[in-house]
Amino acid sequence: MGAVIQCRDLNVEIGDRLLLSEINLDVDRSQSVAIMGRSGSGKTTLLHALSGLHSLTPGSLIVTGKDVGRLSSKERSYFRLHSIGLVLQFGELLPELTVAENVGLQLALQGKANPGRVNELLDAVALSEHANSFPGRLSGGELQRAAIARAVAARPPVLLADEPTGALDEDLAHLIVRLLITTARAEHAALVLVTHDPEIAAYADIQFKIRGKRLVPL
Repeated sequence: MGAVIQCRDLNVEIGDRLLLSEINLDVDRSQSVAIMGRSGSGKTTLLHALSGLHSLTPGSLIVTGKDVGRLSSKERSYFRLHSIGLVLQFGELLPELTVAENVGLQLALQGKANPGRVNELLDAVALSEHANSFPGRLSGGELQRAAIARAVAARPPVLLADEPTGALDEDLAHLIVRLLITTARAEHAALVLVTHDPEIAAYADIQFKIRGKRLVPL
């Protein structure tokens, strides 16, 4: 089986601006990759490209066997729904839904509501007692644990994490990144996370840095 994510000489342009140049990246199932770089270097842009949110010219991006650059807008939306799990810096849970409803949201959107799967994941991230709580009652660490559970609920082959520990203190950040990587491995998902923190990046199997619009191995 080939890599879940395969980038070949990928360029990302917006208007007449070249944001990323000649990106080459392979990520297998259960493998974690950390992307570092200064603010504005293109880390988040790369995640957006991997999820099909940016046009890609030239080069190619194959994710789960699909040529993302050739998908229509409708096909990209379907691709993101079924193939991509996201963990963002502040969890980004919907405040009007309970923790359990947030975790099960992707399953519900796919027409595959599965309370048993939701309960299993809440137990895995030690949030069972907060299943019926609303996000406003959770701490920062609890929000991120819920976000991890939500991201993997529908078993997407790809997890993308954008500064998932950026809003947490040092000790909690290390706990969350370990949980994220362990969960990704257990779910056999390819994980790409971006971070400015070399200690967080060190937990990943492979580390890169964006320098001069290019992806450089560390």
